[in-house]
Amino acid sequence: MEIRCGYRIEVVCHQPTPAILLLDPHPSRDVDIVSGPNGAVTSLADSGDVPCVEYADGFGNRCRRLVVPPGGAAFTNDMIVRDSGVADAADYDAQEVFPGELPSEVLEYMLSSRYCEVDELSATAWQLFGKYPPGWNRVQQICNYVNAQIRFDYQCARNTRTAAQAMNERVGVCRDFTHLAVALCRCMNIPARYCNGFLGDIGVPRDPAPMDYNAWFEAYLGGKWFTFDARHNMPRIGRVLVARGRDAVDVPMVHTFGPHILQKFEVITEEVPAT
Repeated sequence: MEIRCGYRIEVVCHQPTPAILLLDPHPSRDVDIVSGPNGAVTSLADSGDVPCVEYADGFGNRCRRLVVPPGGAAFTNDMIVRDSGVADAADYDAQEVFPGELPSEVLEYMLSSRYCEVDELSATAWQLFGKYPPGWNRVQQICNYVNAQIRFDYQCARNTRTAAQAMNERVGVCRDFTHLAVALCRCMNIPARYCNGFLGDIGVPRDPAPMDYNAWFEAYLGGKWFTFDARHNMPRIGRVLVARGRDAVDVPMVHTFGPHILQKFEVITEEVPAT
């Protein structure tokens, strides 16, 4: 199957403002891109092209550096990505890996990070999930708990909310579901990393308020990374990964080194009808 992914994001700045963009598919999806791998950046003042330099960050994500000109810039893309059409892989027999045997590059996904307070939540996590046999089912039980604990409400989004705050406030958006699930997994000595990307309503009833851009996470079990989604809490078709990191602080869609105003944010993710 083919999936159309696109966006138009406009930011307004009053002075030259350096920025980093993480907006386009992860390099691991390069072989699947049919058209439009890298988006355009144009000045809102004169519609001219804004120069960008691409690089890979420490997590292997595709990033672009630029300087937003005075007046602001528009970030746009309209791409076609080929997808298997298969739902998220599952291995219900996958076991946890003893921390002493984990690969060194996985260890950072066991630690506290900006939005995931492992130390603060550890005792609670063991009380809640210590009774479950280690492995796939324990991660699923964490997803079940987070899905029931947090009420999704986009109007209550707050970019400073941490995992512990999400647990206590019981409201949030997909990044809050993901932060809490990631933190609880790490508390149980299960490496977990934050992911974001395009995810439309493909193979499921259409959401009356589609988001099209979502956060989920990957847990390390049986020597492999597996996808989990505490927000939707079911295998989904058509995830197009953009970035991975310790939490949302590592993978902002747009990061500016100076003040900006978000003027427009439009994202689309939809299956291309077969011809």
